[in-house]
Amino acid sequence: MKQSESTPMTRRDFLYGCTATAVTLAGAVLFQGCAIDPVTGKKQLMLVSRDQEISLDKQQSPFQFSSDYGVSLDKGLNQYVSGVGKSMLPQVHRPDMPYNFQVVNATYINAYAFPGGSIAVTRGILLELDNEAELASLLGHELGHVNARHTAEQQSKGQISSILVAGLSVAAETQGAGLGDWAQKLGDLGQGLFLSKYSRDNEREADALGHQYMARSGYNSKGFTGLMEMLNEMNTTKPSSTQMLFATHPMSRERLDAARNRDNGIYRDTHSQSLYRDRYMDHTANLRSLKPMIAKLQEADKFLAKEQYDKAESALMSALRLKDTDYTAQVMTAKCMLIRKKNQKAAYHAGLAKQLSPGENQGHYISGLSNLALKKPMQAHADFAACTRLLPGNPQTTFYQGYALDMADRQQPAAREYAAYIKAVNYASNKYTQYAYKRLKAWNYIK
Repeated sequence: MKQSESTPMTRRDFLYGCTATAVTLAGAVLFQGCAIDPVTGKKQLMLVSRDQEISLDKQQSPFQFSSDYGVSLDKGLNQYVSGVGKSMLPQVHRPDMPYNFQVVNATYINAYAFPGGSIAVTRGILLELDNEAELASLLGHELGHVNARHTAEQQSKGQISSILVAGLSVAAETQGAGLGDWAQKLGDLGQGLFLSKYSRDNEREADALGHQYMARSGYNSKGFTGLMEMLNEMNTTKPSSTQMLFATHPMSRERLDAARNRDNGIYRDTHSQSLYRDRYMDHTANLRSLKPMIAKLQEADKFLAKEQYDKAESALMSALRLKDTDYTAQVMTAKCMLIRKKNQKAAYHAGLAKQLSPGENQGHYISGLSNLALKKPMQAHADFAACTRLLPGNPQTTFYQGYALDMADRQQPAAREYAAYIKAVNYASNKYTQYAYKRLKAWNYIK
């Protein structure tokens, strides 16, 4: 949508661009067909190829990792978790996938997989596990989703209608600040936005596969029942702590009973194997030392969700007193301060977050919003430009670059960013495209 003042875009051009894009996207799925299920060996309707699974993963997983405050800077912990995951790869049905295993800094309790083999566990769930066999069970379950192609299956059945850009359009409403209200809905900043929502049948199959993978990799099968027992208990006693986990991975007593039946049946000969509890405790010692601080962040998350921002701020201050060099704590505090319109403090904590993890997106993003609120447009523009370098492909940062330039009375570059934003979200109508369109029309870029 590159236009100049001498060749303004008409409303018909604007609308036609939307239609043409929609037709192209709709036609793109017509060239796939049936495939062989790698687990069952039976034919299945599959409109998504292996290469498309990997491409979708590469597009979306970086945004989810970023929304979960990035990959942990604890290299030892990352290497340990990755090693456990990779030890099971000789047992999987799709060994040729580009698997990777990450620990993300989020404190909510969850683990998830993208279709190309990117698998993540949060700090929150690692603190709930008791031994390495339970960790292998957790990673094995996520490997089960990848190997059974559950996300691709959902897409093929039309159960997932959004693609990356559409998802980011939703993210704009969740993450971004309203025009003139920089704090709107910052409490959730995209948490779980790109994660597949599995069916109960999907969960049963992933359980069976995960149990198989971990047991055949030399672990005591009781690790899987231990994981199911922990999840079942949390599902009944702490539902708010596992809301995202069970929204994407529905839990039931049936899953626990099935795990126990497998453990006492086909996997009973593994009971002489170790659960490797001491090894797990040794490798997670640094993380477990942060448990009091993480508990305060989890408490703050609950208050943010309830819009009890004063209590959230109090919990965050307690967390920072325990560990003021934690990136997640600083970003969460910056968000809370922004919500409370304490803009200078928001900028301060976002600045600290940028120093702690300069290669992670959220600190720059919240810093940008803070600087817009402080009427510092060019500093905000630098922040959003950093976001674009660190996490390319998010139209929302393009919009905010335009907005910052607009605030600085730099009309021509602002118009370019607004036009790029409208095109990037496929001309979808939301308050940001409406605002950008209005500005382009006022400047005679659109007649």
